[in-house]
Amino acid sequence: MGILVGLERQFVTRTEAVNRLTKILNFLENADRFHGAWSHWIHGTTGKTLPFSALDDGADLVETAFLAQGLITVGEYFKEGSTEEKLLSQQAFTLVDGIEWNWFTQGQNVLYWHWSPNNDFAIKLMLQGYNETLITYILAAASKEYSISEAVYNQGWAINGSIKSGASAFGYPLEVKHAGAEQTGGPLFWAHYSHMGLNPFGLSDSYVNYETATVNHALSNYAYCVQNPLGWRDYGKNFWGLTASYTLNADGSLGYKAHRPGNDTGVISPTAALSSFPYTPNESMSALRGFYSLRNILLGPAGFYDAFSPSQNYAVAEAYLAIDQGPILVMIENHRTGLLWKLFMQNERVQAGLDKLNFQYTIPQ
Repeated sequence: MGILVGLERQFVTRTEAVNRLTKILNFLENADRFHGAWSHWIHGTTGKTLPFSALDDGADLVETAFLAQGLITVGEYFKEGSTEEKLLSQQAFTLVDGIEWNWFTQGQNVLYWHWSPNNDFAIKLMLQGYNETLITYILAAASKEYSISEAVYNQGWAINGSIKSGASAFGYPLEVKHAGAEQTGGPLFWAHYSHMGLNPFGLSDSYVNYETATVNHALSNYAYCVQNPLGWRDYGKNFWGLTASYTLNADGSLGYKAHRPGNDTGVISPTAALSSFPYTPNESMSALRGFYSLRNILLGPAGFYDAFSPSQNYAVAEAYLAIDQGPILVMIENHRTGLLWKLFMQNERVQAGLDKLNFQYTIPQ
């Protein structure tokens, strides 16, 4: 998805984009797969699985869904192109069609996150809302050969309607029960990852208005930082945004934490505000200007570094995470032109999945 943005913005040529995407898709085609799904970590040379944890040495269905979201946009972008581009498009769709989504139900009305040939479903992590995993259910319903039933969605993701929430956080109704953060809202990436292709504006099912849920999630995160109940240095309109990212430990070492209201250690992650441009354009622009005012310490070769802590004398985590940088590109472009939303939402598979689950949705023009 980021390469498509680079192509549209003329940072790369069409030939460069096609060559790089062909290399990526060929790698994915030959990498380890488990019932069609890829692992969380893959060795960049061999394509072999790298264990993410002791039991997580096989399929990661959620990371696979994020990848499939990108593959569909690539397929749509190039499907009417040159002969080479049409082959690239078909390859992208073929990879998506090979994912055996219904395998990950274990015959139950819910999707499971992990499976491995060594550990089976030992992790036992069910995908239930609300968090970042909505896209997994949409794509599972959209599958031509390995589709899930509507009951899997209703009982799994929506928990038979229990996903709905009447709670408000920092002045904004949350609309949904944020898993483990029902009163304050979860890390802001929950409003980004499923919606890089899946347009939340005009999106609703029998239980939730996802436009309200995503916009209010971002606004509540912003409001928390402005209110700054813990008194962190310089939190406010220019420095806001709590999400999962690198973090700065008390001893100065680099760690990782899912920052959010309720789990706030004074660390601002630029991806949180910048990937929220479609939801909070004015507030995100204020953050962008604030981050840019720190460009001497915060801006590196691949954009703003992953995180910084004003309360620790503006210590910066001088590192990057692709899953943090990528949504910035994609969501800013969606804010400007709706490019990735248009490509994803026009796909017949996606529309079939949304229709099967009785969604109302909008295809940007």
